[in-house]
Amino acid sequence: MGCYDINAEDFLGYTLLAWAAHSGHEEVVKMLLTWEEVNPNKPNDCGQMPLLHAAWNGHEAVVRTLLEQEEVNPDRLDHYGQTPLSYAAQNGHETVVKILIGREGVNPDRADNDGQTPLSYAAWNGHEGVVKILLAREEVNPDKLDNYGQTPLSYAVRAGHEEVVKILLLRKEVNPHKPDNNGQTPLMLATMYGHKRVVELLDPPEAATHSAA
Repeated sequence: MGCYDINAEDFLGYTLLAWAAHSGHEEVVKMLLTWEEVNPNKPNDCGQMPLLHAAWNGHEAVVRTLLEQEEVNPDRLDHYGQTPLSYAAQNGHETVVKILIGREGVNPDRADNDGQTPLSYAAWNGHEGVVKILLAREEVNPDKLDNYGQTPLSYAVRAGHEEVVKILLLRKEVNPHKPDNNGQTPLMLATMYGHKRVVELLDPPEAATHSAA
């Protein structure tokens, strides 16, 4: 009827498309995209576009639908410097991560405003599958420092994610003794937070025996 602005925003800067993408309503997203007036790349007040919302919440079908739109930038940053891949990795959405890193122009090792990468977010939250997917990419630095001198290993250790720690320690590029900006090593962090098994992974008994000898 032409009596409503299809790109109108609410108090958060969300449009109709943004809410549909956020909630994973694939058919509604497809319907809205049939209107020429709909902007599929319109960000909210935090600079987050519909694709980012869909990736954040793991809505695979909506992610695929939005990526079919030429205007949609799959690696666009929000105001925090995070990308759709960053949010998908942070929340452990493996299929969405695979979809995004398969797109040309997506940097799987892009750091946000704090210097954190998709890998560090995945490690911090204990998402083993996502960690493996990202480490399979040559562009991803498994020992990359953020603005605080923390590495993906540091974050996995801090949170006590034993399996992720094991995966990262298998990479020769990872330095398990690297101190952060506060001079704290992964071993110090493990002891500080009381993660006994992680302490053993970082400082195995046999290694302690050899050093004592």
